[in-house]
Amino acid sequence: MLSLRKEDKLLKIVSGSLVDLPSPSSLSYFWNFGSLLGIFLMIQIMSGLFLSFHFAGDVNLSFDSIIHMMRDVNNGWLLRVVHANGASMFFLLMYIHVGRGLYYGSYRFEKTWLSGVTILLLSMATAFLGYVLPWGQMSFWAATVITNLLSAIPYIGILLVEWIWGGFAVGNPTLTRFFAFHFILPFVILFMVILHLFFLHETGSSNSMGVASDCDKVSFHPYYSIKDVYGFGCFFIFFMLICVMSPYIFMDVENFITSDPLVTPVHIQPEWYFLFAYTILRSIPSSIGGVIALVMSVVVLYFLPFVMNHKFRSTYFYYFMKYLFWFFVVNWLLLTWIGACVVEMPYSGLGMIFSFIYFYMFLMFWLI
Repeated sequence: MLSLRKEDKLLKIVSGSLVDLPSPSSLSYFWNFGSLLGIFLMIQIMSGLFLSFHFAGDVNLSFDSIIHMMRDVNNGWLLRVVHANGASMFFLLMYIHVGRGLYYGSYRFEKTWLSGVTILLLSMATAFLGYVLPWGQMSFWAATVITNLLSAIPYIGILLVEWIWGGFAVGNPTLTRFFAFHFILPFVILFMVILHLFFLHETGSSNSMGVASDCDKVSFHPYYSIKDVYGFGCFFIFFMLICVMSPYIFMDVENFITSDPLVTPVHIQPEWYFLFAYTILRSIPSSIGGVIALVMSVVVLYFLPFVMNHKFRSTYFYYFMKYLFWFFVVNWLLLTWIGACVVEMPYSGLGMIFSFIYFYMFLMFWLI
């Protein structure tokens, strides 16, 4: 069996990625989140595929088709809550994964980091498109507000918005094309994940100290495959407890009401994983400035491999940077909290302060 695994070309590739892959001996459970993200991506793709069998991409039918899934389809309610809560779990894992890369200096591996940031951006686009599909009150108004942001682009903004809408307002053409893109983008993300893994295996995993460990490596299996299985088991139990005991904890109550273009919700807000960027957007008085700040809140991650030129990769050797990183995490959590609050004092003022600190932190990371 060992010789077959070494000689067969396909098995050799699989073995080199999952069995014999040389890995640093000092990896902690923070390195589990990459494999967890891969598993949850497949859960999202499979649950979304089965949900698409019953979904109707029409403004007159989409909301009722969701109700039909929940009430009439066998285990349809479970599929729906797994897919909806799976998106929240996916972003929770991704933010932890990005934070771990920032803390331990994984951005020094340029191709791996840049492909990972691209996956984050594609995932955010896919999640937004999926949030619109139920065509509830919050779905409709979130689509209206977010797409209208593009109108701030000089000269072509209005034309771009009308092209995305497929008309002069958010309507049936908008929902149809959002459904099409929401279906196809996960497969683009899957391709990017394969590319991400290829770059990772080309350079090898980094360790917590950020130093060379070529002389101290172990095979991925069984040392880290056991860790991945254990980590997935613990997190999956947590995930299923949420799906069974609190299935609607991440959903907005407004989205359980069918969309009405004549009634504007009191407080329009996106899902929790967009709230930090939403706070930054509404903290800038200028429309075009808010859009630029919104985009830069994620795109700024692209620049890290080129501006963070520390002699050592890990913050293990930078005493002050450890505290700076955790200050950044607290600031990000505060931005998320402010995004869920109404636009009034003191929340609007605090949002401006935390938004400034968010970008200032990246400048501090560069200067240290």
